[in-house]
Amino acid sequence: QHLADLEVLSLLFNQLTGTIPAELGALSSLEILFLSSNNLSGSMPSDVCNLRTTNGGVLRFLEADCISEVVCSCCTTCF
Repeated sequence: QHLADLEVLSLLFNQLTGTIPAELGALSSLEILFLSSNNLSGSMPSDVCNLRTTNGGVLRFLEADCISEVVCSCCTTCF
């Protein structure tokens, strides 16, 4: 709730590890999400992908390390 109006979230180069939290999908105003250049793994949560397709697709740019580390069918840019 406190981040309901957040439109841009950049987590580039933060040495993050583990999986991408599904809770990012609760950021209903998020338009741009940068997750690349970390050590994240697994699949992009469907809650995050739904931000690209639900309610007109408010999330217009989603970047992740999906060439080698993250499985992401909804990413707009993969590294």
